[in-house]
Amino acid sequence: MSKERSTARDGLRNRLEFFVLTHFKWLWDLVQSNDFLKRRINKFLLNNAIYKTKTRPYPLSTKSDYTSWDSLTDRTYSGRHLPPKDLTVLPAVAELSKLFIRSGDTIFSAKSTLVFPYFAQWFTDSFLRTDRTNDLKNTSNHDIDLSALYGLNSRVTHILRSDQGGKLKSQMINDEEYPPYYFQNGVVKDEFKDLVTLFREDISPEKKEKLFAMGKETGNVQIGYVMMNTLFLREHNRICELLAQKYNWDDERIFQTARNVMIVLLMKIVVEEYIKHIVPYNFNFIVDPLSFTNEKWYRQNWMTVEFNLLYRWHSLVPNKISVDGQQVSIGETLYNSDMITSRGLGRLFEDASLQKAGRIGLFNTAPFLLEVDQKSINLGRDTRLTTYNDYREMCQFPRVTDFDQITSDETAQKELQRLYGNVDNIEYYVGLFAEDTRPNSALAPLMGRLVGVDAFSQALTNPLLAENIFNKDTFSAVGWEVINQTKSISEILHRNIPQTDKTFKVTMTQGE
Repeated sequence: MSKERSTARDGLRNRLEFFVLTHFKWLWDLVQSNDFLKRRINKFLLNNAIYKTKTRPYPLSTKSDYTSWDSLTDRTYSGRHLPPKDLTVLPAVAELSKLFIRSGDTIFSAKSTLVFPYFAQWFTDSFLRTDRTNDLKNTSNHDIDLSALYGLNSRVTHILRSDQGGKLKSQMINDEEYPPYYFQNGVVKDEFKDLVTLFREDISPEKKEKLFAMGKETGNVQIGYVMMNTLFLREHNRICELLAQKYNWDDERIFQTARNVMIVLLMKIVVEEYIKHIVPYNFNFIVDPLSFTNEKWYRQNWMTVEFNLLYRWHSLVPNKISVDGQQVSIGETLYNSDMITSRGLGRLFEDASLQKAGRIGLFNTAPFLLEVDQKSINLGRDTRLTTYNDYREMCQFPRVTDFDQITSDETAQKELQRLYGNVDNIEYYVGLFAEDTRPNSALAPLMGRLVGVDAFSQALTNPLLAENIFNKDTFSAVGWEVINQTKSISEILHRNIPQTDKTFKVTMTQGE
């Protein structure tokens, strides 16, 4: 980047908010040292983020161009923030691909480690699920429900359960716990014959034999999925053991209680570690569900097509990763569970924590993922999403009037002008990824704001966080203690690996 991006159209209020939240660390530390002040400011800032746009229920979905009972209730279609619009200036997708493809080395993030995209993809793919046969529709439950671990429905959950002590099925390899294998001697095991597991037909017989049986059909695709699913499986089974030691409960009650605890643990990690990493603020958000039950945004979840598209963070994936000090191509990590079982979960998390992720933005998508960007552009067109500038206006940003107000990258500016002619013609998906990342942030301004709107308003409305449910009766005294004492992935990892003197580095943020 040859010069600074023009901030002429950032908006005075937006610049002031950003300045205050990223400066005066001493003041923010003082606020967070007082529980009362921390909770009040937490409520104010989260509401401030969510109320940047209109709240649910949205009048439209991808079901139709007008409001109907079906468009307000049929959640097999995706929600939408803004009405559809037929755009007249639409460059060829093949031409737009040149804006995304990485032609050489990875452009690395200044903030994120590889743990960040591993967690982000595993977490969001559980509820941002485009229907493979009709991209106007989705297959999501629309809730943060840990379906990557438990499956989308009770039929899949039943297949994955051991029916003993509330635990999920697992196996021990090299003294560590892992999901069970899906195949045996090249054939799907009888117990998993009704469980869908997707894999490439050209993978080697050796890799195929070691695919795991997991709740998400794409759970074996890449190493980050397997790491996260394995970690949360271990924690579920560990909590089951704690509950069994304390209570004389049957398998069903232990399982359901452990599951409740696990879902809330995930939401704590999302708000208190994942969001903390994403934003550049000096205030750390907390899960304080009882503060929000009377807010007008406290409505049934409905994942939007815009939320789905903004999470296409393919540029986070580098060309190569470091494993035991050796550079390994990303292709070698696909459908390769042996990378974990031969090394152990702790070493893989530390390797990921010591490696930089790619920077989210243009000119940084690995060639093998370019097709996904092309499909994303087409999804925006199939759902007739309106322009990037319209979404800026929706989120209380002034409309940009020149290309240098989007990015300081002069090559990107010239390409956007060549392809679109005018900033008002830029599509939502392209504009999102063209924006420069904010200082000390993982995301650009519009993307960050939309993450705040949807992530907070669809995490904190989880039924387990409701005021008459979020208590010891739901989670048990044992589970309540686990919830209140857990703040990070590192804590979950270190209580679920063989006990040694070794402490593994586990972080989404470089330098921590």
